[in-house]
Amino acid sequence: MKNFESLWAELNQIALSKPDGSGTVKELEAGIHAIGKKIIEEAGEVWIAAEYQNNEELALEISQLLYHLQVLMISRGIKIEDVYKNL
Repeated sequence: MKNFESLWAELNQIALSKPDGSGTVKELEAGIHAIGKKIIEEAGEVWIAAEYQNNEELALEISQLLYHLQVLMISRGIKIEDVYKNL
């Protein structure tokens, strides 16, 4: 099972190696505006799931939001430690 740190390591490796067909690479290449739109979309889906769906569906939506937030962090060069120091 992945956790926040293992996903972070995986996404950073993908960003460096740029494997063909990677959704992460495609999102990074699309840029900040596209990533931001995905974050807004996923945040809305988290809210809807919290209101109307079960916890399993909510957890799935939260995981997708965390993924896109990490992609944004990589795109902007923010390290995980930069976020942790602000928690």
